[in-house]
Amino acid sequence: MSNIIKGQCEATIQLKKLVSMVAQSNSTVLLRGETGCGKDVVAKAIHNSSERKGDLVNVNCAAIPSELLESELFGHEKGAFTGADSRREGRFESSDNGTLFLDEIGDMPLPLQAKLLRAIETRKIQRVGGKNEIELNLRLICATHQNIEKKIDEGHFRADLFYRINVFPIEIPTLSERREDIPVLVDHILDELKKSGSSIPQIDPSAIKALQEYVWPGNVRELRNVIERAAIIFPKKNITSKNVKENLLKINLPDNQDEKNVLWEMTSELTEIKTEKTEMNFLPHPNDYKKWFEMMDKIDLRRHLSEVELNLIEGALKKNKGSVTEASRSLKINRTTLIEKMKKYSIPKLGSD
Repeated sequence: MSNIIKGQCEATIQLKKLVSMVAQSNSTVLLRGETGCGKDVVAKAIHNSSERKGDLVNVNCAAIPSELLESELFGHEKGAFTGADSRREGRFESSDNGTLFLDEIGDMPLPLQAKLLRAIETRKIQRVGGKNEIELNLRLICATHQNIEKKIDEGHFRADLFYRINVFPIEIPTLSERREDIPVLVDHILDELKKSGSSIPQIDPSAIKALQEYVWPGNVRELRNVIERAAIIFPKKNITSKNVKENLLKINLPDNQDEKNVLWEMTSELTEIKTEKTEMNFLPHPNDYKKWFEMMDKIDLRRHLSEVELNLIEGALKKNKGSVTEASRSLKINRTTLIEKMKKYSIPKLGSD
C-alpha cells in the first residue's frame, strides 16, 4: 500500500492508516474528496492491501450514459433489449471475490440507485432481462466529489443508499493539504514518464517551491499534467520557478528559440544552488495572495473567501468537539457572530452550548 499512496506528511500518514485499517474488512467504503485528489489510487490501495483474490473493477458512473449503466453494472441476457445479441456479464459479476469501485456515484440515476441498494443488502443481482438471482462475494468502494447530503435534500440521491455506502467514510486530503508531499509526487511522476520513454526535465529547488505555493484546484491530477507538460516543453532542461509560473501553469511557450537558449545558458552557469533550510509554515499569509496572479488570470473572490471561512469554521468546531463557545475562542470572534455565520453556511450545531 505504501508504494501506491505517495508521501509522508501528516495528512498522508493518517490516510494510509485508515486504508490499512479498512482493507482487512469487507465493509463498504465511501471515498470523498475534490476532483483529482486520487480517489482511484486510494481504492487501489485498499484492494491491494486486502486479502480478496479477485480483480479490482472500476466503473465511472458519470462517464457511462444512464441508459447503458444498468447493463454495464448488472449485465444482460440475450434479447433483453434491442442490440442484446448475446448474454453479457456485468461489472458486478466481474468483481466477484474482488472489489467493485464505483467512482462518481453521486451521478448515478435514481432508478438505478434502488437496484444498487438491493444488491448491497442481499449480495445478489439479476441481469437485465434475467429472472435468476446471482449470488456474489461483494466488496464495494464508492467515491464522489459531490455533496451527497445536499443531493439527498434536493431529491437526487436516496438517503437509504447513502447510509448503506457510508459505512466507512474516508476524506481524502487535497494537494494543498499535502504540500510537503509535492517533491515526492514530482519524483514519482518523473520516474513514470522516464519509464514510458519521455525525456524528463530537471526540477530546480525554486521550481519545487513555486509548485508548493500554487493553489492546485485540480489536485494531484493537475500536478501530473503540469509535470507532463514540462517534459514536452523543456525536455532534458532545468526548470526554474520562472518557468513554472510563466510557461507551465499558464502554458505559455518561450517567445523564440534565441530567448530559450539564453535562458538555458544563464541557468547552466548556476552550478551550486544554496538553500536555507527553514521550517515550512503553510498557513497562508495575506501577502501570499498577491502571488495569485503570477500563476492565475482570475479569482472568484467572493466564492474563495466564503469557502475559506466555511472550512475554518468547520475545522474549529471539529477541533473543539462541536463546542460553539470554544470554537469562537479559537477563531477569535464573538460567539453570536459565529452562530450567525453557522446559520449562513447551514452548519449544524452539534454541541450543547
